[in-house]
Amino acid sequence: MAKTVAETIKEITQQHLEQNNGLLFGQAITAVGWVNNTVPNCRNIVEFPMADVSNMGIACGAAISGRRPIIVIRFQDFMWLNSSPLVNYAAKSKDIFGTSTPIFVRSLAQKNAGCVHAAVLHSLFMHMPGFRVCSPMTPNEYQEVWHDFMVHDDPMYVSEHRTSFGNTEELKNNYDQADVTLIPISDSRFNVNEAVRILAKENIACNVAHVMWLKPFKNDHILKALASSKCGLVIDAGFEICGAAQSIAYSLIWASDKPVKALGLYDKSVGVTPETENATPDAQRIAEVVREIYKKTIKRDQYKENVR
Repeated sequence: MAKTVAETIKEITQQHLEQNNGLLFGQAITAVGWVNNTVPNCRNIVEFPMADVSNMGIACGAAISGRRPIIVIRFQDFMWLNSSPLVNYAAKSKDIFGTSTPIFVRSLAQKNAGCVHAAVLHSLFMHMPGFRVCSPMTPNEYQEVWHDFMVHDDPMYVSEHRTSFGNTEELKNNYDQADVTLIPISDSRFNVNEAVRILAKENIACNVAHVMWLKPFKNDHILKALASSKCGLVIDAGFEICGAAQSIAYSLIWASDKPVKALGLYDKSVGVTPETENATPDAQRIAEVVREIYKKTIKRDQYKENVR
């Protein structure tokens, strides 16, 4: 039977702790389900007190000592406090002091968990020099991320989403000739196939180019898909305004000379009631935005043709 993402994380972690002299830090990680069953019951696990600012500093110290620690942040909202030692030391230490701080940050997101437990904040760490930032959603992707961490000496920000933990399948890119290229990140990657089916019934063909590496951003496969389509849509599980989706869309516009739009969460606080919910764009919302950009692209192309 194929391994889930959760099983893959657990296996990697156990090997690191038992064979590589690694360390695992976090708050309440050996209770309440052992972080969705991603934490093994073995040695070299350190339970931190509820003191977010100082905890990340301790993890950075362990990284300097050569232990290559993993630190689990159960909800990405908690990164606002945890980020200071990462941003102001770990990300800068190699450039400023010549000292590497290889720390593996498991930063978890969750749907419909309210205003302080539902954020996806990888955009913040993409902004700062010195980080490697990724959002793995499949078992093989997580293996790739871990290998990358072990062969480099940079801090790694791993934007996880609990919706991926039960996943056993790899998410494939599609480079077929299409009208629109869908470019999903994080949890949105599980919604695009349904959007493709909805749009196919309306004779709008879509191909898909998944994003796992956010920084350094790897875009060769995306440019290949965009070259076979008229326009693109970057979809993220984080906020749309000034976020990863807009940043990536901007870079793709310049690289491909194709119109690319960004889609993410609405610019409002996340709640838990139906009235205040602000979740990852679902298939219906993706399809709605694709219709909009496709119509605009057709009009633009018609205008260009008429001008000629």
